[in-house]
Amino acid sequence: MTADYDDARMVYVTCPDQATARTIAQALVAHREAACVNIVPGLESVYRWQGSVETDPEVLLLIKTRAARLAEVEARVGALHPDELPEVVAVHLSDGSQGYLDWLTQETTPK
Repeated sequence: MTADYDDARMVYVTCPDQATARTIAQALVAHREAACVNIVPGLESVYRWQGSVETDPEVLLLIKTRAARLAEVEARVGALHPDELPEVVAVHLSDGSQGYLDWLTQETTPK
């Protein structure tokens, strides 16, 4: 199976804490919605919410998936994330090693 570069995506999700991040990451990988999720602690976010500027510590998820699984990733994050409006932002991966992209495709294909 050869991966298509056009299909690979990186999804950014911020979480309020490590426990939430780990729960989401494990669920995404267990359900083959993501091949890999990196959990990056130590993030501080400054944003406007409901008319106020907020500053909060957060944990960043870097979710490696395919375009075909984006709706499922967003649904799973929405179901497990405590925020009213969780950040789910996907970007196209324009390049990568063929072996890694093949693996990503294999691991995000339902069995």
